[in-house]
Amino acid sequence: MSNTSLGFIEISGVVAAVDALDIMCKTSGVELATWERKLGGRLVTIVVRGDVASVTEAVETAAQKAIKKPVASGIIANPHPEIMKLVELSASRFMSKEKSGGGLDSRTIQEV
Repeated sequence: MSNTSLGFIEISGVVAAVDALDIMCKTSGVELATWERKLGGRLVTIVVRGDVASVTEAVETAAQKAIKKPVASGIIANPHPEIMKLVELSASRFMSKEKSGGGLDSRTIQEV
């Protein structure tokens, strides 16, 4: 996992977040690690992972081309294991809701 980097974009609104994630995944070889909704979906944090160059390119491109300007963005190259624990915890909450309901329906998406 030493080549793993994390990229973060916090953006206002679920639609803008999905747009930013689409841009990031299409731009380079990154994958969604997890996402968090706060303030009833008014702020959404997207976390992607991949190699440093891919994550950097993905975050910078999404910050420039997303339908809304991100509130914040950042890149962590070779994150500390404690940071990875936080991301994995967030991802496990997301995945447990998906598994318990048999899929992502509108109610599950609202709860995440």
